[in-house]
Amino acid sequence: MKRMDLTDKTIVITGAARGLGREMALHLAAERCQLALVDVDEEALSETGQACRDSGSPRLQTNVTNICNESEVEELFDVVASSFGQLHGLVNNAGITRDALLVKYRDGAQVSKMSLEQWQAVIDVNLTGVFLCGREAAARMIELDCSGCIINISSISRSGNMGQSNYSAAKAGVEAMAVTWAKELARFGIRAASIAPGFIGTEMVMAMKPEAREKLTAGIPAGRIGDPAEIARTVQFIFENDYVSGRCFDIDGGLRL
Repeated sequence: MKRMDLTDKTIVITGAARGLGREMALHLAAERCQLALVDVDEEALSETGQACRDSGSPRLQTNVTNICNESEVEELFDVVASSFGQLHGLVNNAGITRDALLVKYRDGAQVSKMSLEQWQAVIDVNLTGVFLCGREAAARMIELDCSGCIINISSISRSGNMGQSNYSAAKAGVEAMAVTWAKELARFGIRAASIAPGFIGTEMVMAMKPEAREKLTAGIPAGRIGDPAEIARTVQFIFENDYVSGRCFDIDGGLRL
């Protein structure tokens, strides 16, 4: 079996300041990857960067970038290419939520509806941002003659989830893009795949009221919320296994929305 040796490989992670992105960064740092960490939160990103250096990353840079902005994304990957001289991986992790029902009625009267702003904010970050980063990463991998892999972070909400028309549409889209890229980029030695996490114990989930968290956990066949490290280990598996491409990995403890 062919296997990507992660030591000294250059990997870009978006949304790296906290949550799953931070966990992925720390995990790959311990595998001695060279990392380019991306986020809009400069202070939290800097803290994550130092933690990754302490964890073993031999070379690391932090990049404050708005992934919705085409010119900023192009500049980001120009900087990565010139600084590291190589690029082997991208984890498209950055994402936001702006939940709302499509339309909400009470006693026959409309109370609210998902606004265009709520729709567009999520599509811009979770779908367009993934497209821009994937496109530029692929271009630099080809130009630098680097075999590699692009991983899109989807969600089990991609199948549809109440209050998440925007998020579900975007997460379905990033899975479909990974399949498309796997087919288009294989001739360049570039793979693509996606991960669909279920309920994972990030800061946001763990900050929920205990009773709400218990109710959530009750519906998971595994009987618990997932650990962020379990997503990070899945990222490592995909990077290392050269025969994995075009597939989505549901990491959800048996839950299906």
